[in-house]
Amino acid sequence: MQKNLILLAGYPGTGKTYLCNTILNWRDSFVVVSPDDIKERFWDQFGFNNLEKKEAVIQLSWNYYYAEMEKIMREGSSIISDYPFSEKQKSRIALLSQQYGYQIITIRLTGNLDVLFERQKKRDIDPDRHPGHILNCYHYGDKVKNRREAEGLLDYKEFIVRCQTRGYGSFELGHLIEMDMTDFSAVDYSELLRELERILKF
Repeated sequence: MQKNLILLAGYPGTGKTYLCNTILNWRDSFVVVSPDDIKERFWDQFGFNNLEKKEAVIQLSWNYYYAEMEKIMREGSSIISDYPFSEKQKSRIALLSQQYGYQIITIRLTGNLDVLFERQKKRDIDPDRHPGHILNCYHYGDKVKNRREAEGLLDYKEFIVRCQTRGYGSFELGHLIEMDMTDFSAVDYSELLRELERILKF
């Protein structure tokens, strides 16, 4: 049986979580491994007092992510993972997939960066969003009085720089499917699922 790894990659604010749930509703055999979920769990567990400590916790979360991915690959289950992947993660994921015989499908989500910035900002100021994403000092239970003034909230310039320099829009491993997510109402999810079915050979 073919073992598959679907990577939902591309720019922030492109609806990766929604797409992940859409695919899981279509085929529930995939195991979800989410870098952001792990990151948020580690922020709650360890906390951080400054950006340096925050980065250290993030690095711990990535170590856990790769270990978790390898554990699932040893068991032979197919995996789906969503993140703005970049060159930082590429070689490690490629190596694990080769080692355990996994076919990789990258679904790269792109869009107009102005639209995506507004979407990302709206998500970051949502009270349900984990505060660790927009704070430079956080410990479990901390509240944010005014998310719009949080010290770690990305401004437009930094958002554009990250999108243009980190390789989010060019990341690719294995089969590539690219989708423009500027206008969610124009996205043909049915066509995507048909393409996935062809590649995955369900």
